[in-house]
Amino acid sequence: MIKAMLIAGMGGFIGTCLRFLTGKLCHAICVSAFPWGTFSVNVIGSFLIGILFGLAEKGNLISSSMNLFLITGFCGGFTTFSSMADDMYLLLQQRHWGYFGLYVSLSFALGLVLVWLGRSLVK
Repeated sequence: MIKAMLIAGMGGFIGTCLRFLTGKLCHAICVSAFPWGTFSVNVIGSFLIGILFGLAEKGNLISSSMNLFLITGFCGGFTTFSSMADDMYLLLQQRHWGYFGLYVSLSFALGLVLVWLGRSLVK
């Protein structure tokens, strides 16, 4: 159990660092009320997790340790629902109704489509 936690934790550390850098990059490129950083990591992460789950289901192409590292750790650290929820709250609080609707609908729709696409590409 400790070994599994360490493996997932290492992946989570890398994913979290990459999420931080992605957020900074998005903020530097595009100054907007729309939360591009969180949106980007969530849709990229959805695509990546689709690919990884597809590989895992396709006949043990990913070991259980790599599953912990990549899916639980890296993707778990890279994507974030709590930041998304806070972004949604702030958009509502600032009365950015259009951005709120766009953010919520695109995040869920693209997330679902990209998980499907990632899994489909592997099959």
